[in-house]
Formats: sequence, structure tokens, C-alpha cells
Amino acid sequence: VAGLLAGRCGPARKQSGCRLRGPGMAVWGVGLRAWLLLHVLRQVYCEYGMVHVLSERGSSKGKDYCILFNSQWAHLPHDLGKASLLQLQDQTASVLCSPTDVPDGGFNNQIPMVMRGNCTFYEKVRLAQINGARGLLIVSRERLVPPGGNRTQYEEIDIPVALISYTDLLDISKSFGSSVKGAMYAPNEPVLDYNMVIIFVMAVGTVAIGGYWAGSRDVKKRYMKHKRDDGAEKHDDETVDVTPIMICIFVVMCCSMLVLLYFFYDHLVFVIIGIFCLAASIGLYSCLSPFVRRFPLGKCRIPDNNLPYFHKRPQVRMLLLAVFCISVSIVWGIFRNEDQWAWVLQDALGIAFCLYMLKTIRLPTFKGCTLLLLVLFVYDVFFVFITPFLTKTGESIMVEVAAGPSHSTTHEKLPMVLKVPRLNSSPLALCDRPFSLLGFGDILVPGLLVAYCHRFDIQVQSSRVYFVACTIERPTSA
Repeated sequence: VAGLLAGRCGPARKQSGCRLRGPGMAVWGVGLRAWLLLHVLRQVYCEYGMVHVLSERGSSKGKDYCILFNSQWAHLPHDLGKASLLQLQDQTASVLCSPTDVPDGGFNNQIPMVMRGNCTFYEKVRLAQINGARGLLIVSRERLVPPGGNRTQYEEIDIPVALISYTDLLDISKSFGSSVKGAMYAPNEPVLDYNMVIIFVMAVGTVAIGGYWAGSRDVKKRYMKHKRDDGAEKHDDETVDVTPIMICIFVVMCCSMLVLLYFFYDHLVFVIIGIFCLAASIGLYSCLSPFVRRFPLGKCRIPDNNLPYFHKRPQVRMLLLAVFCISVSIVWGIFRNEDQWAWVLQDALGIAFCLYMLKTIRLPTFKGCTLLLLVLFVYDVFFVFITPFLTKTGESIMVEVAAGPSHSTTHEKLPMVLKVPRLNSSPLALCDRPFSLLGFGDILVPGLLVAYCHRFDIQVQSSRVYFVACTIERPTSA
């Protein structure tokens, strides 16, 4: 269940209903992209930009802060050098909803900062423009949303209006004092995120290796079917054949867990982290054990005993491997929020978990593959594109859970993603998360189909033509 909760959405960026001008990353099918297009067409057009703040005294270096603006009000220049440096006037004591909120003298050639609420964005920006403002910054204590209006209002207003977070306002006051200047601009996103190349290689490599491994195990089973290994020397784990009933139960469990996480995220996230540590250590052990068995050392067994599991007298080398795998998971669990290096362990554990799942879970028929992809398609569409119309905040349940709810007090993230830090230097990185993400579901679901194709190749002896074709087709169709 956990592998698909954060996975099928696979967000590269949490966009708050807003369109970033950089490339997306999630791996969608044609049908999902059609739904996405319809969804985007209903959204208020908005973009992320920056406000570059300087002290009027010129005694400190400037600093950029993230803003969310709607270019249908007015466009922002792409270069900071072409942006007008204007005085930022702190008017957060008011919401600028009536003429009485306007100070004496108005906002001549200034950018007022006012609090969000009590009236529409149009009423605020209209009052600001009438009183000489060159722009408007609306301070929000809540999640930033695009400042929308209608076509007539867009034509009437010719000054930019943007939202800035209350946290950033406090930082501006702390860093620069009350006398500050600011310039609003919208830098271009880099054409290519190089970290996406790394994620692409990891994802496709995991699917290809997992699919190949799953088929190879079937070949080995055919040749060793007449042999029986004792429990201590049993090299292969049992596979699980997925039936249509199991698929339906699985999807119901996914839906239930996703809804529970949406409402009780702060409590269940630690349960999911614990499950991930356990499952990842098992996956890592399964992936490394074939290599460890090739080592000539540590073949001796532990003495006779009555302890659970140990009474089978495992080899010392396999026992040390188990300790190593558990230790890696524990280290990640303790230091999971260390952004500088913990992502490497998370990716290694995640890849091992996905490989283990791909070699263990088997779709025995093409009917099962079709049913799984069909129900997950409906699952995706509902929780990504339909649930925004059902929630009070207008947010997708799946995106909220995968990215971590904004109201979460723990600020923990679900670990079922591959993550790579952003390698491009761009001011807009302040508006974005520092990592690009790909959920396990975007690896496991196509991986199960690739594994099925490899098994089919082996059964009909087709020189792995379906395996190769499916492996190539999955990433190129996204």
C-alpha cells in the first residue's frame, strides 16, 4: 500500500494550483495527461516570481523572496536589471478593502504590503492603483493561491499584484528594518533540470533490472524444480501471484490508507516511516544476498540453539548481512531529515525495495495486468483531479499526502519516493522544493508490466523482444 500512496502522483514540484514554466517530471499516461490538461484549463493562470529586497540605507546585501503572481493583471520583467526598484510600504495593519485603509498621501510610486482577507484581490489592487501604487504585495498567513479575477478586471488593472508569505514578511522586517525597497521580477526557469536525468536513469534502471530479475527467477525455478533446499539454504523467496480479487482489495486498501493519511497525517506518518524501514531492510537484504553468497568467507554456521529464526543455524555471512541491512535502515530513520546526504540512503533503500517487490509480486495473466492498470488509472484520476472539488481547501488529496500537508505540525514527509537535490541554480528554487521527487508507484506499476513481459518472453522463447520493447516504451510514452 505504502509504495503507491506517494507514488502515483509522483510530483516533481508542489505547485499550489499554479503553473511553473519549467518542465514537469511525473510519468503520466496519455489519458492522465488529457485529464491534466482539462484540470489546468480550469485553473487561474499564475506563476512564481521573486521580489528582490534592499535596505534603503544600502548597508546590507539584497535578498530574494518568493512571490506568487497572476500575469493576467500585469507582466513582470524576466531580468532583475529591468525591474523598477520601488519603496515597499508596510501597510499590514490593514487589509486595504476600503478608502479608509489608504494612508494620507496614498501610495505614490510605492509597493504597499497589505494583509490578505475581507475582500477580493480586485478590490485591493484597484484601491492601490487609484492611489498611485506601482504594484501590490498581499501578505498571506495561509498557503499562497493565485490572485484571480475576471477578464474585465484584468483589463482595468495595469499594475502587478502578487502574494507573499507572512513568514517572508517577518524575515524582511528582521533583516532590513522598516525602510526597504523592492523590485518584482519573474526569472526564467532553466530549460533542463539535470537532477531529472538522474531520477530518470534510476527509475528506468530499476524497472529494467527488476523486470529482468523477475523473469530470470522463473527460469531458475524450472531447472531447480526437482530439488528442495533446506530452510537454511533456501536462496529464493516465494513469489506472490496477484489475482483479480487481490487487486481490488489492494486498491480499496490504498484508498482507505490515503484518506486516513489525509485526515490523520501527523499520527500515521511515523507508522509509514517505520514500515518503510522494515520493508527497505528486507529489500536490501534480498538484493545483496546473491552477491554475498558468492563470497568464499563466512560459510560457517552459528551453533545449535532454540532461538526463533536462529535455530535454523544461518550462515555467519548472511547474519552479518542482515545486521548491515537493518543498520542502514536505522541510520536513515534517525537521520532522515539531513538533506545533505540522507537522500542517498533513501534512494538506495527505495531502489532495493522496488527491486524486491518486482521480483516477488507476479502478475500471472495479461488480464491481471489490464485490471491493475485500469483500476489504478481510476484511482489516479479520482484522487488527483476529482478530490480538489471535494476538499475545503481545493487541494488534491494525493498531492497533499505525497508532499506533506501544509497544516502538518511534524513537517515529516512520506519516504516512498526517490529524491535528488536540484542541481540547477535559479532564484525560483526558493519557491520550489529543493528536491525533485518520483514516487515508487511510478516505478512499481510499469515495472510489474515489464516483469510480466519478460516472463512471457521466457515462456514463448521470443528472445526477450517483449521485455525490451516494453522497457523502452514505458519511459518514451511519458
